[in-house]
Amino acid sequence: METVVIALGSNVGDRQQHLTDGRKFLEGITQESLEKSSIYISEAVGPSTRPFLNSVVTIQSNRSPLDLLDQLKQFETDHGRDPSSPRWSARTIDLDIIDFGHQKFESDRLRLPHPEYQNRLFVLLPLREVCPQWTDPINDKSIDDLISEAPELIIHRTELNW
Repeated sequence: METVVIALGSNVGDRQQHLTDGRKFLEGITQESLEKSSIYISEAVGPSTRPFLNSVVTIQSNRSPLDLLDQLKQFETDHGRDPSSPRWSARTIDLDIIDFGHQKFESDRLRLPHPEYQNRLFVLLPLREVCPQWTDPINDKSIDDLISEAPELIIHRTELNW
């Protein structure tokens, strides 16, 4: 059983409901209770101009990283995300595996830890809520150090419940 960190994001439609739907899906596949952060609102990264709602959860999984990735991508598709959309485009739901059992993993479909997470305050701030002692499995940097080094981003914790 591995602890898996998953980042959720949405910037289309009822963003809060999309995150709630993602949480419910993840609750259904975890082997134990899910840990969830607050919901944050952040400016978009890349060409999309719509603000995102973001959060992070941890689940327990006995699947392989690639099996879990397939399961997440199928949920995204079933939930209205077009898998052929360009990178960083608007999306109903985005589920990214950030960390899987603190392992290093690389394939043509998945790199762990997620190759961009350290540049994303919309991942780092909620990650600190659910895993305040988390360290990068590659360089052993603390979550606080990663946050202080991350590029600036307009981001705020919301009072939304999910």
